[in-house]
Amino acid sequence: MLSTYTYPKFAYRRPAELDRAGAVDRHPVIVVGAGPVGLAAAIDLAQQGQRVLLLDDDDTVSVGSRGLCYAKRALEVLDRLGCGDAVVDKGVTWNVGRTFFGNDEVFRFNLLPEEDHHRPGMVNLQQYYLEEFMVKRAQQLPNLELRWKHKVAGVEPRGDGARLQVETADGNYALDADWLIVADGARSPIRRMLGLDIEGKVFQDRFLIADVVMKADFPAERWFWFDPPFHPGQSVLLHREADNVWRIDFQLGWDADPEEEKKPEKVVPRIKAMLGPEHEFDLEWVSVYTFQCRRMQRFRHGRVLFVGDAAHQVSPFGARGANSGIQDTDNLAWKLLLVMRGLAPDSLLDTYSDERVAAADENLMNSTRSTDFITPKSQVSKDFRDAVLTLAREHGFARGLVNSGRLSVPSHLSRSVLGTPDADAFAGAMTPGAPLADAPVRCDGREGWLLGHSGDAFVLLLFANSPAEVDAATLAALRALGDAAIPVQTRLIVSEEGAAPAGCRVLLDRKGLAAQRLDAQPGTAYLLRPDQHVAARWRRFDAGRVRAAVARATCNA
Repeated sequence: MLSTYTYPKFAYRRPAELDRAGAVDRHPVIVVGAGPVGLAAAIDLAQQGQRVLLLDDDDTVSVGSRGLCYAKRALEVLDRLGCGDAVVDKGVTWNVGRTFFGNDEVFRFNLLPEEDHHRPGMVNLQQYYLEEFMVKRAQQLPNLELRWKHKVAGVEPRGDGARLQVETADGNYALDADWLIVADGARSPIRRMLGLDIEGKVFQDRFLIADVVMKADFPAERWFWFDPPFHPGQSVLLHREADNVWRIDFQLGWDADPEEEKKPEKVVPRIKAMLGPEHEFDLEWVSVYTFQCRRMQRFRHGRVLFVGDAAHQVSPFGARGANSGIQDTDNLAWKLLLVMRGLAPDSLLDTYSDERVAAADENLMNSTRSTDFITPKSQVSKDFRDAVLTLAREHGFARGLVNSGRLSVPSHLSRSVLGTPDADAFAGAMTPGAPLADAPVRCDGREGWLLGHSGDAFVLLLFANSPAEVDAATLAALRALGDAAIPVQTRLIVSEEGAAPAGCRVLLDRKGLAAQRLDAQPGTAYLLRPDQHVAARWRRFDAGRVRAAVARATCNA
């Protein structure tokens, strides 16, 4: 039990299948695991009209705060899923991180150094709140069925899907799925049932998580210490959470006894040494963890698709776990929908694995480097790290080498076969494969954000000085794109107000930031994928090139 949170209990319901002897119902999509990643997959599909069944072997949200930091890109995906406001309103917003060596600050960073973005660099929120908000959203969707205390005990892949054996308190039953999305966590029983390997590195170190309730005037920042006087020879991390809860991570070393270290008589003195006598606190939750950096070879196995920790695991330094998993589902959902609707070939789902394996490798590389810096494995490595930290006090070149956890950033799918290479010269980061940069825009007299006008469909951003500049031939071509089998919606981005042409939504770029961040000028066109990544861009709109880019982005070329 926690003093700051009351766990919800979700109702178990006897499955109707048990009252029909031998019946095996078929579902187009079954998702296993109602953590943040499984819920994201189910919500994404269901809110776009797909019927989904979500199974979980528990009847509440995660125990303990667990996942904590949700990065800007994950928040933008949660916005699209209808959960972003709840997370940001309840959570603790922060952008600044500070790193200390002993008592001295040696490095500082800002995750969002420029203004005019809808979402901050990071929001801290206990995982149980995130899951509760996502369950509430899931319950609003009539074509999403949640079954609590339904444990998947067996999976048999088949050419047209998979058969699941499910255990309940009232008995066992079978289900067939056209498509199975596996989000059952790092230990993934389904991955083990299928005999699938996950490869990588286990780090021989232990860390203590202590969530404490206290009122303190520390700023909402990430503070990380190397070799602090209150915990010599090790590292410590401090984060603020909701409800006046503070997360403290203490490095313990591999030889520490996990059960002993969790005892209050061991934990409380550590925290008192850190905070000093002036800060009173109460223990809220304690855990000891080790971590791994590893992934499956492939995330797709026929009609079984792995997402989140079931597919890949990283160290907690850098907040790359849940953030990466949410991006998995963001990548997968639109591709699965197109394949299920017969609008794209089965091979499109291979690109889910290809793109997200590449993203996982980037996360694993950064996570491994962070962990090697935080927990050096030899005296030579430790001497190098301490030299870097000492130099960083006064020398800028050394600060760039300080690594207390390279924080989660969105994946740039620059090597994806789905992107159309640039034929024109552009400046900036919005290359094919990049996630769209946000900017403030005005639409129909209301202030909003560019990302709020994209997602769930292919979208063409067409820049002009004013709506009147768009000629009749261009409007006819845009309408034809909107009526295609895979429709392309148009957003006309202008610097001067005017009446919206038929079939176009007009976005007023009053500050010019959308044009600036996309290096756009009148006539520039950007094609966005349904997951808000750039598919292609041109200096001049050409309907044929747009159709070709859509075909390429859906493996229809």
